[in-house]
Amino acid sequence: MRTFGYSDLSFILQAAQWTIALSLMAFVGGGLVGLVVALCRSSQNRVALALSMGFIQIFRGTPLLLQLFLVFFGAPVLGFNINPWLAAALALTLNSGAFLGEIWRGCIQAIPQGQWEAADALGLSYRNKMRDVVLPQALKIAVPPTVGYLVQIVKGTSLAAIIGFTELTRAGQIINNATFEPMLVFSIVAIIYFCICWPLSLLAGHMERRLAASLSR
Repeated sequence: MRTFGYSDLSFILQAAQWTIALSLMAFVGGGLVGLVVALCRSSQNRVALALSMGFIQIFRGTPLLLQLFLVFFGAPVLGFNINPWLAAALALTLNSGAFLGEIWRGCIQAIPQGQWEAADALGLSYRNKMRDVVLPQALKIAVPPTVGYLVQIVKGTSLAAIIGFTELTRAGQIINNATFEPMLVFSIVAIIYFCICWPLSLLAGHMERRLAASLSR
């Protein structure tokens, strides 16, 4: 057993970089998956609609921790070698894709029906209608809740500690096991999480107020 020192703080700060990196990877990957899911949920194709609904129900209806377990322990059973970094990134990407897809589906369907009818009247194909008319307007509505959900992704990365990925929470566990100073160690971990998430929460709130003001004009 030893006392908490500068090297321990440095280790925790380095782990925070991995938390941010994992969050960004999950956000970008989940955004790509979520866009496909949102478009499928808004389409008239029954197969695409059924598949996207099934995807959303599975990943929104089961705990993220269970999804991490299934990816990390299930991949070797299927013959794939997977490390904690890849397993955490894949599970968080799929989970984020389901939630972002549903958020963006609501934003797409929030576009007034007149805009859809105007696009149909111009003879636009589904692809052009979505690209030129619907998605640019939906993007304006989607930005605040999307930024807000990024906070949930950052906090969700803490569950990756359970499969051995050394992010912020896991680093705190390692240092605590060596120093036996849980109050100090996990207070520092909590402060770092707060410093990451608080600016994002403020940004989401600012965007929501700006959106509300623009819609009221």
